[in-house]
Amino acid sequence: MKIIKPAFAGTLESSDLQVRISPNPEGDIDISLDSTVKKQFGKAIEVLIHDVLNSMGVTSATLEVEDKGALDCVIKARVQAAVMRAADSNDIQWSKL
Repeated sequence: MKIIKPAFAGTLESSDLQVRISPNPEGDIDISLDSTVKKQFGKAIEVLIHDVLNSMGVTSATLEVEDKGALDCVIKARVQAAVMRAADSNDIQWSKL
């Protein structure tokens, strides 16, 4: 899936996160993570984000993630929503989510 425009999903409320995604002219995945639990779970959050992007076929994007202690299911849902909005896609492939 190709990221064609900037988009975001989520909030900055407790137990949530906000994902801002945009096209990356360098052609790779660049993740900037700011998290209240980064010291403990930062690596796991980044791995989960990469897994979601890979499953959706995203190979180039810049993501800015502000996490406020979100669970994995919330992280996954927010990244998926941001990707769908940034790709301007209405064709949801449920088997890949």
